[in-house]
Amino acid sequence: MPLPSTAPEPAYCDTTAAEVAATAATQVQMDMSRPPCNGNEAVLAYPVQAGPQSLVQVTLYSITLKFEEVVYKVKLDQKQSCWGGTWSSGPREKTILNGVSGVVCPGEILAMLGPSGSGKTTLLTALGGRLGGKLSGKITYNGQPFSGAVKRRTGFVAQDDVLYPHLTVTETLLFTALLRLPNTLALAEKLRHVESVITELGLTRCRHSMIGGPLFRGISGGEKKRVSIGQEMLINPSLLLLDEPTSGLDSTTAQRILTTVKRLAGGGRTVVTTIHQPSSRLYHMFDKVVLLSEGSPIYYGSASAALDYFSSIGFTTSMTVNPADLLLDLANGIAPDSKHATEHGDNMEKEKKSVRESLISAYDKNISARLKSELCSVDVINYNNFTKGHEKKTEQWCNSWWHQFKVLLQRGLRERRFESFNRLRIFQVISVAVLGGLLWWHTPASHIADRIALLFFFSVFWGFYPLYNAVFTFPQERRMLMKERSSGMYRLSSYFLARTVGDLPLELALPTAFVFIIYWMGGLKPDPATFILSLLIVLYSVLVSQSLGLAFGAILMDVKQATTLASVTTLVFLIAGGYYIQQIPPFIEWLKYLSYSYYCYKLLLGVQYSNDDVYECTKGELCRVGDFPAVKAVGLNNLWLDVFIMASMLIGYRLIAYAALHRVLR
Repeated sequence: MPLPSTAPEPAYCDTTAAEVAATAATQVQMDMSRPPCNGNEAVLAYPVQAGPQSLVQVTLYSITLKFEEVVYKVKLDQKQSCWGGTWSSGPREKTILNGVSGVVCPGEILAMLGPSGSGKTTLLTALGGRLGGKLSGKITYNGQPFSGAVKRRTGFVAQDDVLYPHLTVTETLLFTALLRLPNTLALAEKLRHVESVITELGLTRCRHSMIGGPLFRGISGGEKKRVSIGQEMLINPSLLLLDEPTSGLDSTTAQRILTTVKRLAGGGRTVVTTIHQPSSRLYHMFDKVVLLSEGSPIYYGSASAALDYFSSIGFTTSMTVNPADLLLDLANGIAPDSKHATEHGDNMEKEKKSVRESLISAYDKNISARLKSELCSVDVINYNNFTKGHEKKTEQWCNSWWHQFKVLLQRGLRERRFESFNRLRIFQVISVAVLGGLLWWHTPASHIADRIALLFFFSVFWGFYPLYNAVFTFPQERRMLMKERSSGMYRLSSYFLARTVGDLPLELALPTAFVFIIYWMGGLKPDPATFILSLLIVLYSVLVSQSLGLAFGAILMDVKQATTLASVTTLVFLIAGGYYIQQIPPFIEWLKYLSYSYYCYKLLLGVQYSNDDVYECTKGELCRVGDFPAVKAVGLNNLWLDVFIMASMLIGYRLIAYAALHRVLR
């Protein structure tokens, strides 16, 4: 891939223009030799020949990653047990990682192998600075602990591809670039950066295709994985962490992904990946291997030397096998050429336990001491080149709050353009409006009970419909929020406000059309000012209802629980809304004051009628509207107070939603 006309720009807000210029000036084409594992090459002054006619962008900084005696434990649920006839209970802990050590140098790929549940993903998450809880040991990056500077130079590709389904490949990468690349770069430079990543990862053919999701077909699994890698490559990371990058892919696609990763490592990056069961072709692409068995390391070293090591300690095979298959058998406690590999029972479990203990003992005897010596000998004296001068800037955001808000607003509108105005939702709302208009067709003024019922229908339908739509918002976006927030892409406040503002035109268009149809068909007061006020009240109720739905979703973060709570709440609000029960017992009367449907209903009555209006209650006899039982029970006074109470609900529910999100995403 030809280099762009301008030098590749690092995606860090704490990188100076002088550093970029220095890197660009020294990028000359020459053969790549592996960077020394000494952490003192702050700038790799050479691009890498990646293919016949392509150059890989080199990383601006190199990182030497060391992890020493990493131990991670989690607390299990307390369970009561009976000892000697007495009950005792206490916290139990499970060890997920037990003394794992290693070092990865720039230009190397470290593969973490092991069966499911061996702790591979936990270790990778710890190396990415994303693991909370009881973690002990020492993890350093060029001799320093995890920091904001390291975080911005770390790319983390999760096992599951968390992408917006309705965005195209180009849109996905472009919005990521706008959020993660510093605002010191011009838009044209960011576009060139996106183009170079698309070309480098072989995504040109599908660049205008949508990502796709469960309900419609998009790009393939391998292409999604490359898009996920491309999102991280946009920041030109020094450290690239990948969790099961070949999971669910065929062998050819898996090799293409690993070839790309190998090429990226050749650019001076430090690469760590977990992988479940690689083919022999993939295995030989790795420089180093860590083999885990139930959280304990049983091998660390060169991938090519693994078979020789296990042969030296008595675990050899008489046949030619994929090295990864042999390693995984050993990690499961199955010796090579074992005749009992497929059996079950106590004897088999004892044999597996014996094999594991033997392997752990051999590791402690043969590898542990050598590894400690290797960790001590790694020279990271000049780590100051990595962070010098940036200590005070590392916690700053690469872009301003306003820039993040604008990009997130654009992305949200583009992603939800199909969801908010799909034909089913439009048909649902319009059909209800037309059917309601026909049922209340030109209701005479004397039929005040029917008119009041229509106004209550307004408040009920647009008090509950937005609520049920809103409870899905944050639970469905939780994985995306966790991914992007952990990468430091944007502030939570900019996302929350962008989501709130972006929903306005999409959520208010349908209720506007609904009111336009049913208001005039129902024969309500034909006054333009009254119509506009009625429309504004309905839209006001929509916003309050949506706010409550967002709060439910953010607090529970579970769709089933949130919809259950929403159904109970709407039922209570419906009953206490002032229409069905006009004389609520005093001890429970306070419920109606919690119902926004009650205030919406009262405000709609207030703009349609006044207490002194009259209607024909019987033939030839006029009665005051204020004396009608349904109106008298609600009252038409203090309408501005009701407006203020709904405003308090609107703001309060959204603040609760924001606080709940902040707690979940801490």
